[in-house]
Amino acid sequence: MAKQTNIRLDDAVKAAAEDRAKRRGLTLQGYVADLIEADVNQARAAFMAGAATFLAQYSNEFEAEVGEDRYPGLPEGLAESAPRDAA
Repeated sequence: MAKQTNIRLDDAVKAAAEDRAKRRGLTLQGYVADLIEADVNQARAAFMAGAATFLAQYSNEFEAEVGEDRYPGLPEGLAESAPRDAA
């Protein structure tokens, strides 16, 4: 569900933003929403890349600590049928 948010822009910034939105075929609202979404997605992607690097760097330590039991508590046999990267 989308929520409405109000922002304040000075006249020059608003005019520039409206011009950029128009060149992209967007409303000002759509342009601002796209900018915010892109920023959020970029931050999420940067976090996930960092997490993947961290996990790769310490995979041996994690394996030694956790071992092969990637699905604790599952009934016998179900873990073998699950894909290895599902955990």
